[in-house]
Amino acid sequence: MGSEMTDFADRPKAKAANGVPQTPKYALICKALRDRILGGDFARGAQLPSESELMREFAVSRVTVRLALDALRSAGLVESRQGKGYFVRAVRAVQDLGRLQGFGELMAAVGVEAHSVVLGVSEGPASAEVQKALCLDRHAGVVAIERVRVGGGAPLSYDVNYFPVDIGRRLIELDLAHDDIFALLEGKLGIDLGFADLSLEVAAADPVTAYHLSVREGDALLRIRRLTFDSRRRPIDFEYLYGRPDAFQFRVRVPRG
Repeated sequence: MGSEMTDFADRPKAKAANGVPQTPKYALICKALRDRILGGDFARGAQLPSESELMREFAVSRVTVRLALDALRSAGLVESRQGKGYFVRAVRAVQDLGRLQGFGELMAAVGVEAHSVVLGVSEGPASAEVQKALCLDRHAGVVAIERVRVGGGAPLSYDVNYFPVDIGRRLIELDLAHDDIFALLEGKLGIDLGFADLSLEVAAADPVTAYHLSVREGDALLRIRRLTFDSRRRPIDFEYLYGRPDAFQFRVRVPRG
């Protein structure tokens, strides 16, 4: 029988000789291709090598190659096109609107390394909208943090967060480039998060957001306003998030009745 039907050599063994479980060949190929995609070897929209080329490169059967490609597709990194092959998809964060998650958590769920480019931090008077959202006194100040969120080497969102001064001054002393703000609030500042109110709309990219997200001025962006409360219902983080539409997917479970 042909190797494409049986392919026993490519199936995972229960244990190697030393008793350690072996990693299936398709998983190793999936990781190798994933690393190339996230490392920029294959640009967004680029076509992956054909099944035959991958078979020769990794010395495996077509069955094993297809398992690896299916795993990449399940992770949202590639898409298949009938009769044409597999193509690299844009890195996309999947946001469950029923959960309060940070950007790093969203990216980790699809196996993508994320970090932030901190563009600036400042302290000053709050605008009327921020003042109202955070329930601040009329002359109270806020700490603002401006960042670009990067996933898989591509800028995915431009964020501006506003915090009450007592929280913001401590927050800006921490590693904002590599840690989610939610993780820092909980893990470093000991603040228990409760819930967030979120609104979403479509907005045109202005010169600032267009520059930071590598899009054209006037292009459609997602604009999210998110107000996060601690477990005592104090509003502690008011955020504007501008994201490329191709970089985010939202899902929510809606009960009937």
